[in-house]
Amino acid sequence: MDLTRELLSLMGIDNKRLALEWVSSAEGARFAGIVTDFTNKIKALGKSPLGVAA
Repeated sequence: MDLTRELLSLMGIDNKRLALEWVSSAEGARFAGIVTDFTNKIKALGKSPLGVAA
């Protein structure tokens, strides 16, 4: 993760666009919440500085 964050930084991409969460297969509701929250964060950040859709 640290190396990936460093690479993103070198590319000019905010490291807020990367997340890692450990979720059990028995935690469906938690997974859905994590994905929804992350999606909202990405949308709030706007378009990628690379010009591809976020």
